[in-house]
Amino acid sequence: MSPVIIAILVLQLPLSVGTSEDADCLLRRGTSVRKEGDVVIGAFFTLFSFFYLTGVVEIKPSKEFYFSQLMPNNYQHVLALVFAIEEINRSPQLLTNVTLGYEFHNVMHSHWRTVESSLLVLTGQDEMPNYTCRRENTSVAVLTGASWENVSQFGALLELYRLPQLAFGSFNSKMSDKGQFPSLYQLAPKDTALALGMVSLMLHFGWTWVGLVIAEGQKGLQFLSNDCAFNASLTWLPVNRFDPAMSDGSYNIYNAVYAVAHALQEMLRQQVQTQPGGKGEAMVTSPWQLHPFLKNVQLHSPAGDAVILDDARKLHAEYDIVNFWNFPEGLRHQTTCRSVCSESCGPGFRKTLREGKAPCCFDCAPCPENEIANDTDMERCVRCPDHQYANTERSCCLEKSVTFLAYEDPLGKALAATALSLTVLTAGVLRLFLRHRDTPIVRANNRGLSYTLLVSLAFCFLCSLLFIGRPNTATCVLRQTTFGAVFTVAVSTVLAKTVTVVLAFKVTTPGRKVRRLLVSGAPNSIIPICSLIQLTLCGIWMGTSPPFIDTDAHSEHGHVIIVCNKGSLTAFYCVLGYLGSLALGSFTLAFLARNLPDTFNEAKFLTFSMLVFCSVWVTFLPVYHSTRGKAMVAMEVFSILASGAGLLGCIFAPKCYIILLRPERNSLQQLKDKMHSEKKKKP
Repeated sequence: MSPVIIAILVLQLPLSVGTSEDADCLLRRGTSVRKEGDVVIGAFFTLFSFFYLTGVVEIKPSKEFYFSQLMPNNYQHVLALVFAIEEINRSPQLLTNVTLGYEFHNVMHSHWRTVESSLLVLTGQDEMPNYTCRRENTSVAVLTGASWENVSQFGALLELYRLPQLAFGSFNSKMSDKGQFPSLYQLAPKDTALALGMVSLMLHFGWTWVGLVIAEGQKGLQFLSNDCAFNASLTWLPVNRFDPAMSDGSYNIYNAVYAVAHALQEMLRQQVQTQPGGKGEAMVTSPWQLHPFLKNVQLHSPAGDAVILDDARKLHAEYDIVNFWNFPEGLRHQTTCRSVCSESCGPGFRKTLREGKAPCCFDCAPCPENEIANDTDMERCVRCPDHQYANTERSCCLEKSVTFLAYEDPLGKALAATALSLTVLTAGVLRLFLRHRDTPIVRANNRGLSYTLLVSLAFCFLCSLLFIGRPNTATCVLRQTTFGAVFTVAVSTVLAKTVTVVLAFKVTTPGRKVRRLLVSGAPNSIIPICSLIQLTLCGIWMGTSPPFIDTDAHSEHGHVIIVCNKGSLTAFYCVLGYLGSLALGSFTLAFLARNLPDTFNEAKFLTFSMLVFCSVWVTFLPVYHSTRGKAMVAMEVFSILASGAGLLGCIFAPKCYIILLRPERNSLQQLKDKMHSEKKKKP
């Protein structure tokens, strides 16, 4: 059994009284314990006090009787010191090949006993200052006691040797003065605001009768000097003789040993690196060399608390308010005190003050849409960023997923399949017309214009595919320019066919200007002229404010939609308006020529096709502005396909019906017979 444990078991009596003969024997037995090591850490503990009885009248102390009072709770400091050193010696990561030792001395409450203990640490004897008779290693650092008075007394002598001193008592702002205590380091966190906080709490609630339970010691005296009025009554409660729970002082001692160990390890590492060749054993030469490393020590205790010795970087202490109750059974039951008259508002809710009530009385209101409250009793909710959205509980923000009208979506698949089907159908009609290019129904109304219209319609269907898939800069530009160009060619071709029909029935006598226009192919020039105007509008659009990639974070919940911003809405509507004016002109002209007599008169079919085309795009405008996100893009694709299908079906479906199902009507003899019968019907 170690001498420390023996001492604890022997000295368990709280108070002993003896005569002068016993006193001399007790003092000769010694008050120090030492265990050798490569590096030694010293400590001063108040394990028992020794003082003579002083008479009431006599000024001179009497040596007839003495009191020796034991302090059992302070023995826990010894256990903390020994436990920390033995734990470090067993650690393979800290101070390898170096063994820590320790020595501690009992400190009695007298000036000369304090000086005596200091000399024992510095020289190994207490009779002759500045003379050392010890051969063993001197302590590289000293742990000083919990009493501020003892710390200041130790500091006056130890500072002459610049010996590092680590105070494990409560924090004292006066000892942070490096001019007076340059070698002193305090382990306790800054808790100087605790007394002020208690006073502020009492003033806030207007308490006039307060029971204050404080510990005996320096911190307790600080509370008494700040909080207690002149009419306060003090009662000293009995304390346990030995508390098994770790006290603040023992916890600080444990952290102090680890702080010295980390500083030693860093200093030894630098000594090895600075030696020639980087080899050889490094050892502490003087304790004062440890100061720069102690100032930079920053580690975390096993409990997770930060251990910082530099007062400038030391953190302030944090406190919890606890309401103790059931005093008859002791201070064992506790519950968190309530300082409000309402239940706490959980995550997803914010506090709303009740009108005419105290600030501690409130209601809980759910956070608005896309706002969260991730803590209890929040005053206001916080809006999620644009790229995030609030979860159902409104307690956290989640990342939005990126989306667009993709080919993998059911809607994207349906639109793409429709576009490809219409393209194949248009190609089939074109092939059919090429195979029957010499028949009357194909040659009527300028078969070259029919070919041009079919090719442009095929490109109209294909351009809708540019609106499906992930947008990029190229597709955003090509969407609008391709759409405007190919649809202008298609509509201007319909206009040219309508003009051809009208001019054909206006030719009654040879030599007229109308006949010359028809023979020269003047209606065909409508297509390049109209297309050039549209291309000019698109060029101005692309040169001033072209379309670009944009994101829409508000249309769909939980999604960020990648879209193509039109750039200039004015230019977009100019392109669309010009296209609409061509369609309206074609519709008007075809409507006026719908009753002209001819076997293969296209005027009626052209009228219906333009009626469908205009109806689709007139419906498109209000629906387009009322939708957002992928639905807006889908609406634009649907309008392109619907208007193109209207042109294809109204103009070419009747002709395909005759070519495929009624071929007898598609012959020159049938045409002559029909014209002859119509002449007989005329009066």
